[in-house]
Amino acid sequence: MTKECDGQVPADFPRERDPTSVSGFQTKLGVRLVGGKYLEGWTDEELFARFDACADLVEQLTAYCNRKLLALPNECPSTLLPKVRRGVVGKGWDLTEAETDWIMGKVADCLAGPPR
Repeated sequence: MTKECDGQVPADFPRERDPTSVSGFQTKLGVRLVGGKYLEGWTDEELFARFDACADLVEQLTAYCNRKLLALPNECPSTLLPKVRRGVVGKGWDLTEAETDWIMGKVADCLAGPPR
């Protein structure tokens, strides 16, 4: 997995934020005021920063999984990946569910190919 070096976020990377929860009876919009404009999603800079962090996690988790698979010859990716996902979710990192899905999908793709 190589990071995009031109500042472009790949089309398959999730772009939505987790839904905003606002109490009360009346309908509300989950927007924020950024630079004088109301935005519902991420700014371009925020989106790229999130992609960059997720791409870095893909690289780290792929290396971790490869080490685990070498150390535990009876382990296979299909049983290891759910454990790794639980670990990622348990860390409390600021990841959306869609980003976690994207990360784990990329790790699975990397593990299916030749070892890196």
